[in-house]
Amino acid sequence: MSALFDFKAFLTVVLLTICTCTYVKLKAPSILADKTGFRGLFWKGARIGERLSPWVGIGCFVMGCTVLFV
Repeated sequence: MSALFDFKAFLTVVLLTICTCTYVKLKAPSILADKTGFRGLFWKGARIGERLSPWVGIGCFVMGCTVLFV
């Protein structure tokens, strides 16, 4: 099933995108320097990951537990 139709898979994709964008911005900030257009979505994901990092970390932990144990 597509990640767009399964809510659990959709949340997993969004959370992993936020984590990946934050990591890329920390390692190579020039890649996500553009704040407009399609690449601007990834910049916004990195900004969410930077500002809400404790909550994103908790979300990753909960997601990992549900994938392993449910």
